[in-house]
Amino acid sequence: MHAIAIYDLDKTITYAPTWTSFLVSSARREMPWRLALLPLAGVATLGYALKRLDRGGLKAATQRLMLGNAWPEARAAAAAARFADGVVATGVYAGARAAIAADRAAGRRIVLATASYAFYAGAIAERLGFDDVIGTGVTSDGGRVRARIAGENCYGPAKLRMIEAWMAEQGIAREDATIRFYSDHVSDAPTLEWADEAFAVNAHAPLRVMAALRGWTVVDWER
Repeated sequence: MHAIAIYDLDKTITYAPTWTSFLVSSARREMPWRLALLPLAGVATLGYALKRLDRGGLKAATQRLMLGNAWPEARAAAAAARFADGVVATGVYAGARAAIAADRAAGRRIVLATASYAFYAGAIAERLGFDDVIGTGVTSDGGRVRARIAGENCYGPAKLRMIEAWMAEQGIAREDATIRFYSDHVSDAPTLEWADEAFAVNAHAPLRVMAALRGWTVVDWER
């Protein structure tokens, strides 16, 4: 049997969402004049709230505004490393570190599954000792990272599809695996339902209600 522990990233492992922080910190260092475009990023967020953009479209729009449509891969990798260093130094729950260590000690394969872009989430995962990363892909060509998602945004039902695709690539049949999954948000309900052990971590109110109904374990790493 394959023992696997899968973790969400934003507000499950980290204190705060990472995408906006990554954009702002990278723009400040790479192209500070783009910080003047932050109000337009707010307009894009409003467009998402009004359902004019989906989550993938919002990511692409904010990336284009804050980092440009084409960002050299080497600079993107350096920015990801700098950002990951900062997040791991000051932005990770002690409870998350303890759970990761306990899962590893129990012989579980530690996997990050996140809607965040894999190119920077992977740098965070590497520093926390994860074995694998499943995240939103970004289009790249000609040595440049483009402001366009590659494939699906790893969110909601798509996250479960991407986890299942990863398992297939790894040659792991579902019936041959025991899987625990940790998340803070009700959008991950499909994966929580699918897991053998579901953990609602630092859960917002809708997930707490769902966890009570489903009998999922509720954990507060914020305390």
